[in-house]
Amino acid sequence: MSLLILAFACGIALLQVQGALPGVHAMGALCALALAGLLLATRYKHWAFRLLSLACCALFGFVWAGWMAQLRLAEQLPEAWEVKEIQVTGIIASLPQRFERGERFEFDVESVHTTGATVPGRIMLSWYHSWDDLADTDEAVEAKAVRPGERWRFTVRLKRPHGNANEFAFDYEAWLLERNIRATGTIRSRSETQRLDAFVPRPAYAVERLRDVIRSRFLAALPDAPYLGVLIALTVGDQRSIPNAQWKVFNRTGITHLVSISGLHVTMVAAMFAALLNWLWRRSERLMLRLPAQKAAVLAGWLAAFSYALLAGFEVPAQRTLYMLSVVALALWSGRNLGVSRTLLLALLVVLVLDPWAVLATGFWLSFGAVGLLLFVGTSRIGERSGEKSGEKSGEKSGEKSGEKSGRPGWQSTLAQWGATQWAVTVGSLPLLLLFFQQFSLVSPLANALAIPYVSFIITPLALLFAVLPWPPLLFFDHWLMAQLMWLLEWLADWPMWQQASPPLWASLVAIAGVLWLLLPRGFPARWLGLCLLLPALFWPPPRPALGEAWVDVLDVGQGMAVVVRTAGHALLYDSGPLYSADANAGQRVVVPYLRAAGVVQLDTLVVSHRDKDHSGGVTAIQESLPIARLLSSIPDLGGEACIAGQRWEWDGVHFSILHPDAGDYQTKSKKSNNMSCVLRITNDAGSVLLTADIEADDEQALIVRAPLLLSNDVLLVPHHGGSRSSTAEFIAAVGAREVVFSAGYRNIFNHPRPDVLERYAASRQWRTDRDGAMRIVLARTTDVSAWRRERQRYWHGQ
Repeated sequence: MSLLILAFACGIALLQVQGALPGVHAMGALCALALAGLLLATRYKHWAFRLLSLACCALFGFVWAGWMAQLRLAEQLPEAWEVKEIQVTGIIASLPQRFERGERFEFDVESVHTTGATVPGRIMLSWYHSWDDLADTDEAVEAKAVRPGERWRFTVRLKRPHGNANEFAFDYEAWLLERNIRATGTIRSRSETQRLDAFVPRPAYAVERLRDVIRSRFLAALPDAPYLGVLIALTVGDQRSIPNAQWKVFNRTGITHLVSISGLHVTMVAAMFAALLNWLWRRSERLMLRLPAQKAAVLAGWLAAFSYALLAGFEVPAQRTLYMLSVVALALWSGRNLGVSRTLLLALLVVLVLDPWAVLATGFWLSFGAVGLLLFVGTSRIGERSGEKSGEKSGEKSGEKSGEKSGRPGWQSTLAQWGATQWAVTVGSLPLLLLFFQQFSLVSPLANALAIPYVSFIITPLALLFAVLPWPPLLFFDHWLMAQLMWLLEWLADWPMWQQASPPLWASLVAIAGVLWLLLPRGFPARWLGLCLLLPALFWPPPRPALGEAWVDVLDVGQGMAVVVRTAGHALLYDSGPLYSADANAGQRVVVPYLRAAGVVQLDTLVVSHRDKDHSGGVTAIQESLPIARLLSSIPDLGGEACIAGQRWEWDGVHFSILHPDAGDYQTKSKKSNNMSCVLRITNDAGSVLLTADIEADDEQALIVRAPLLLSNDVLLVPHHGGSRSSTAEFIAAVGAREVVFSAGYRNIFNHPRPDVLERYAASRQWRTDRDGAMRIVLARTTDVSAWRRERQRYWHGQ
């Protein structure tokens, strides 16, 4: 049975890496084939038929995931209605997430009033408030805010699910698909909105309204407390109030999982309630006669887990934990001893049947991996103890004489077991952390050993108690306790982290085998060989261009620009991407993670072309994350050197030259920021690339006059994202690029690239980050361009 469940899971995972879904008829044929094969396999006991049964279960998993995907993708926003105004009526379906200039929430659409428009049933809306709204008092802003369960009429502009597509990056479109959010958009002006009902009485909306009330209680009791966001996150799952500085501390100490309602918290709450009810139940003989204490405790634990998962917004990680605990609860309630491993596999089956997209989430692999690892280590310890029973029996009499009580471990034994568990989890999670995040905290074992019991058994219960009994001194005390923990974590966060390039998949699989070998029971020979199997994942050198070659990666950062250039021994970043909001930018979200995963530990040169926030928005985050040997910019107050036409250097056989602006342009105060864009040319024996930032028609003409021979290039990063004030016919002819790249955001408000500009480049092959994702330009023997979405297409992309 266990192998059949694993085969089913493999089939589901295989479907999730497909570029397109099989048709309905093809899936029907596969289902019939799997059923026939399974019936045949059950009639014979030969090993070949057992393999056939595994293959059939994998086919069933493949078909099940495909059928679920077909149902979910059937509801979508037609392309013809993207970014057009549509009037809808519906209900606020989730806890609104507040940000600097507005709020974001899920919306259940009940009716569409615009003739001919089709809108999916669940969408995500962002409401950006006007500057007049932002000038209101806090009380006035709160009065205008939306609340879960309200019925509203909005005029909206929607887009199909779309996210930035880069290697090593988070797949936002898959995240939306798993949550059944089939469109995202914005709300038009407040004058076109109307609240129709204060509350729609449905169970799901009642839970969301309760979460909103609890969050308001926290904010009213401690409005300016620095760590209140953590307490809110632990209670109702809203993490938006946690500042970036605190997230950095949690990341560097390896306890990020503790400040979100994860499987650990749900399990701890369930265990606490089960233990409490078990103790109380045993105090009543009448209750014990009606229902055994163990079953009552199982029921109480499950109800506590279910309630806490609802309070957390029933997010996907909490759902997975609830499904796992449900399987465990059913096994305990029935009195059947399924075994720990079989119970875990049944939980896996339930999770994947209800949520086939779970395999796309890193949390799925980390949570099931951690539980499986603890099971592996725990089984080994049981084996050790059973082997020690004879020794314990022989020493029983002498132990009694000395006053020792056999079988009752003291605090030393408990502490040793807790330390061994932390060691197992730390080492065991290492391969997955390197594969998914390319880093791990060296102080994580110590930080987790202290923080897990502190947060799980003290901080979280007190926060939940305040949610039920809103007595302000209780929250003050809980916040004070959190402040003490943060003092320690901030000290630990100053310790170094291990960061490296993303290891290949085979090295991660070898490292997992090494972990299992290393954690075998004491006495097993040559356990140290497990460390050797970890070495490829820890020290695998990142791929680099050969001497004389260059890789130019145009990252997908939305409406902005960021280009990573690598040679055999050097790295350059051209622009840092846009500023998304006051606390989010492309530097921290896209560029720095990409550089870390690619193995770039230092930037030899950072070029910030000009002041505009869609090009310089991520500079601060990059400066805080990486050492930068040289800074070139047209922004005087940024520091570094001014980029001036005529600057040249050579790295590893690859030549770099600045073509714009001229030295005299810095003396002209009337020059706009776009006109001061640093233009960079990269060339080797195979070809050349021209990076032009936001230059406009006058700057293009100046380049034609000043450097006509240097303008001819194989690849052109099109000026100003394809805006109409750039890309004159003379400039396009002078460059003569075979390949042109447009760096622009999906359905951006500027309509970049403009249709007339696309026509001007009709003779060139066109690439677009909003359609193709990140691009890699390889200057090797020839000049080749490839796109991330084309090479790693998934069936949900663009849907």
